[in-house]
Amino acid sequence: MSRVVVTGRVPDAAIEKLRAEHEVDAWTGSESIGREELLRRVAGADAVVSLLTERIDAELLDAAGPRLKVVANVAVGYDNIDVPACTERRIVATNTPGVLTEATADIAFGLILMATRRLGEGERLIRAGQPWKWGMFFLLGSSLQSKTLGVVGMGGIGQATARRAKAFGMEIVYQSRSEIDPAIAAELGARRVDLDELLAVSDVVSLHCPYGPATHHLIGAEQLAAMKSSAYLVNTARGPIIDEAALAAALSDGVIAGAGLDVFEREPQVHPALLDLENVVLVPHLGSATVETRTAMAMLAADNALAVLSGEQPPAPIN
Repeated sequence: MSRVVVTGRVPDAAIEKLRAEHEVDAWTGSESIGREELLRRVAGADAVVSLLTERIDAELLDAAGPRLKVVANVAVGYDNIDVPACTERRIVATNTPGVLTEATADIAFGLILMATRRLGEGERLIRAGQPWKWGMFFLLGSSLQSKTLGVVGMGGIGQATARRAKAFGMEIVYQSRSEIDPAIAAELGARRVDLDELLAVSDVVSLHCPYGPATHHLIGAEQLAAMKSSAYLVNTARGPIIDEAALAAALSDGVIAGAGLDVFEREPQVHPALLDLENVVLVPHLGSATVETRTAMAMLAADNALAVLSGEQPPAPIN
């Protein structure tokens, strides 16, 4: 029987699945586990099931010791994991792609609607008890029909967001490291362009690319200035893809019309200048936050860990 350390609270079904075969040490605190406590708990572990709030680096891998075989991240993104350090130690790293695609695309399109139709502003106005009445020019937003969605990163979530946009009558352009399946491109009417062209022609830009050194501050002051002044920016990928200070300045100065953010550069902190702006929608990393999706993520992470511990290929390896 192997020892599995779970670094944060996950749905009970996943814990029960792991406990059916192995000893499980699961953190159940309401707050994220502290670093020292985490390093202490992983000592002697055969598997670590990690949340994106925990940094899985060389220090932690060394603290775990030579028995560690797998790090199973309960997320599709894995910028919290030092994958080369895992590979160097022959530790398998895994993630949970696919199961959160539709939920995250829902949030992306929800942010698009909230930003373009000024729904957050309207709700804040009513909750504040401010007087209002219907009028021809009251809280006018922007329609989506016949507008262009630019998708940066046309993987599963990007494609799912594009499908929603297509249903709303939007045209699709995308920037990605490689061409998507021609049949999917034809279904979506999607055209591949470079980032400069995407920024110039899009009415809404939605970010779905992985985060890493190549995409750190991919969207900064220069890129924001290249967008239409009537355009909107949405991010459900990772916060540091956007330079938040530059975005706050662009929103304040009218360089772009608005934005919707589910992720932030220094979570859970939000750049204070964004908090004072009406033309940005801010939600606390809810992309995968449905009961069904979070359960599926935890179950896939458990399956990844169990497979490696059994000497089998995991369903979703990273390295």
